[in-house]
Amino acid sequence: MNDPAPSIAAPDAACADRVGRYLDTLTKPPGSLGRLEALAVTLAGLAGEDFPDVTPPGVVVFAADHGVAEEGVSAFPQAVTAQMVANFVAGGAAINVFSRRIGARLEVVDVGVVGELPDHGVVHDRVRPGTANLAREAAMSRDEAREALAVGRRAARRAVAAGCRCLIVGEMGIANTTASSALLAALTGAPVSALVGAGTGVAGAALDHKRAVIEAALVARAPDPDDPLATLAALGGLEIAAMAGAYLEGAAHRLPLLVDGFIATVAALVACRLEPALRPYLIFGHRSHEPGHRLALEALDAEALLDLELRLGEGSGAALAFPLLEAATAMLAEMATFADAGIDDGATP
Repeated sequence: MNDPAPSIAAPDAACADRVGRYLDTLTKPPGSLGRLEALAVTLAGLAGEDFPDVTPPGVVVFAADHGVAEEGVSAFPQAVTAQMVANFVAGGAAINVFSRRIGARLEVVDVGVVGELPDHGVVHDRVRPGTANLAREAAMSRDEAREALAVGRRAARRAVAAGCRCLIVGEMGIANTTASSALLAALTGAPVSALVGAGTGVAGAALDHKRAVIEAALVARAPDPDDPLATLAALGGLEIAAMAGAYLEGAAHRLPLLVDGFIATVAALVACRLEPALRPYLIFGHRSHEPGHRLALEALDAEALLDLELRLGEGSGAALAFPLLEAATAMLAEMATFADAGIDDGATP
């Protein structure tokens, strides 16, 4: 790939083991805080620090359009992508609200929007104005997929330079559940009928049509699951590629990567197929209402922190899960040990 990300180091196993033992000295029964303890151990291993810090978080929302919207696979017109980007800039979207609540640095990146966007408040790093219609031709070339991955890597580097200690990656792009579903089916072999859901609100005959469009595209494009870059180019989206690039770069800087919903998880799957060393850095914020998300999580052997029946995207579910990461690190840094508190830990002398 052009502008390759630095290599991804394995988590610090010695540090994780040390923190796991330390947790058992805190004023609680061993293991009584359940998955929060496992999360603390994971965060310590990723950072290589006994007392890791995940604040401030960085949120990057990548926006792009999809040619397959021409096939009528979304409940909303393509113009909504640019309109929602303007809403992000104005601070009125869900991800704006949730980012403010967690004190996140929020950046919006245009990687491939068709419409006109505000001059200010958006990072303009456009590869092309939307993908081609994947139902009729490859969504993009391999070079364009590489360029979009590089857009994501640059965004992650900006977050690191700004001092962010955790990265949340979101997206906006009408018809991107169609592209994500096609990618997931191609990479896993799962039947389209089992993974395609309502997305922005498609139902009934329109949902059947969406599934048929994806099935026909899979036949026409004939992607090779052993060539993830080619599969991404044939069926993916510019914002999906950028998300994958951001994950790869973030992991190279040892950032915990808090993954959002269906589209974000498919992007993470693509990134892991490109570089398997990425996987330990992925923490899955929530399980969305999209049926394909369960399959995407299973493909990554992942368990989500929350299940709130969300299907919005934007990074919103990951932002809602972020306080759990804060709680895990605060537990390590602030809880007293049995020795500090003068409490008998019940250990046999």
